[in-house]
Amino acid sequence: MRLVLLGAPGSGKGTQAARLREHLQVPHISTGDLLRAAVRAGTPLGLQAKAVMESGGLVSDEIVLGMLEERLTAGDTGNGFILDGYPRNLAQANALDTLLARLHQPVDVAVQLDVDTELLIGRLAGRAQVEGRADDTPEAVRNRLKIYDEATAPVVEFYRQSGRLVHLDGVGTMDEVFQRIVEALAPTPDVG
Repeated sequence: MRLVLLGAPGSGKGTQAARLREHLQVPHISTGDLLRAAVRAGTPLGLQAKAVMESGGLVSDEIVLGMLEERLTAGDTGNGFILDGYPRNLAQANALDTLLARLHQPVDVAVQLDVDTELLIGRLAGRAQVEGRADDTPEAVRNRLKIYDEATAPVVEFYRQSGRLVHLDGVGTMDEVFQRIVEALAPTPDVG
């Protein structure tokens, strides 16, 4: 199973990806984790990313895609993978599809976890309080969610048009949301 998890910050993607990793027995790949690991390891792409990050810039799609390619050619991805938080925009979605086609590992399904904006604001504000992040005011969170929606709406449409999108309610207990995802991923029996 090759799966892309989509959803706004606070929608539970990371939590569900960790559970799905165990259930599906495939690696959970987060581009943020890849970046941090490559920087720590001092790989050529990691050194490029480190220089960009130290200058206050955003790591280019090209560097992130290169890291993804290195990761997706590792032996543990033969039975699939879970991508969490990537792609975030239409250019990344197109580049990812091109890369995966070249690797003969196309995305099987993209799961969009839908959560009401006000609930997301509450979740993120609670998380910010626990983590001691004073910059996550409701206004700042609302703005981040607006930017996220604008950037990712084309990604959601990209997967919808290709017939690979599943929208799921991301509200409920961790177990309830996990069960919805597992049911959505289960193959439907042939009838007739």
